[in-house]
Amino acid sequence: MKPAIRLVVLAPLCVLLAATACGGKAKPKATPDKSAVSSTQVPSTTAASTTPPPPPPPVNPLTGTAPVPTGPVVAVKIDDTANGRPMRNIDAADVVYIEQVEGGLTRLLAVYATNKPLVEAVRSTRASDPELVAQYGPIDYVASGGAANPLSVLDASPLKSTINDRNGPGFTRDNNRYAPYNLIADLAKVSTALPGGGGSKDVGFTWSADASAIASDPAANTFSTVVGSTPVRFDYDASTAKYVRVIGGVPQKQSDGAPVATPNVIVQFCSVTPYPADIDVNGNPSQYTHSVGTGAVSVFRGGKRIDGAWSRPSADSPTSFVGSDGKPIALTPGGTWVVLVATGATLTSS
Repeated sequence: MKPAIRLVVLAPLCVLLAATACGGKAKPKATPDKSAVSSTQVPSTTAASTTPPPPPPPVNPLTGTAPVPTGPVVAVKIDDTANGRPMRNIDAADVVYIEQVEGGLTRLLAVYATNKPLVEAVRSTRASDPELVAQYGPIDYVASGGAANPLSVLDASPLKSTINDRNGPGFTRDNNRYAPYNLIADLAKVSTALPGGGGSKDVGFTWSADASAIASDPAANTFSTVVGSTPVRFDYDASTAKYVRVIGGVPQKQSDGAPVATPNVIVQFCSVTPYPADIDVNGNPSQYTHSVGTGAVSVFRGGKRIDGAWSRPSADSPTSFVGSDGKPIALTPGGTWVVLVATGATLTSS
């Protein structure tokens, strides 16, 4: 086998030598064809880029949606009784709190950053309000008035307040309602009159449109609880992916006919104690909701209930909401309502 291999290899060489001898001068060497170079010798220009993708655009920390609002954040104390309904532009708020006052009644504290509309009906301040909104920074605060002690607490806080009883700017009366349930605040005027109020900042909400993490959590197409002696209920509307507030079996609407609805409801269990420095005309002490501390929480989004815990170590700290797995509970972008209930209050859902 070996001699045969040598003949096969040497034969072309002999032919080449013979041709050279017969032709005289050797032919010039051909220029290599660059197009024939193996692809393994040339780096590929189609390799995956190592440039990282651009970061997502910043969003409003109070709603999880873009863009980030400009100008001051404004918190408004709003009536939550039948006399003050229908509310005006409550759904324009980024965040709405339901809190206990006196006599088992509730009031709302609505936080506006994205929009600065006309709101109605504005009511009086309570001593626990500065603690609740301190996590937002030195924002603007709007109320109709208040008892001496709550007003002194407000004055000692970093909030920039406008009070109707003190001839603050931005207030008018609605002639189609009777006092004290007819006070309107123009938040655009308030924002102009109180320059320097704090802008939107992180108060602890985590946002994600992805609901895969809650797929195994229990369904919650309706839920009910109580704040003071006031029933609070929300029903889930799958067509809008929002929870609609229901009072006395009736879905609520604001003054323009739009439903009072939100993509998220947080039921936050807090210590609630009597506040004897503020007593109403019937002898009922106001109730102080302690929003600094820790407690249980239930978050409702996408027709699901996610149980966990909340924590807020100090007044100027954000409030964290974590699930049983220790991870932050994500909310559906679009805003939220927070129901501040007393520890041990009933909460049912189905």
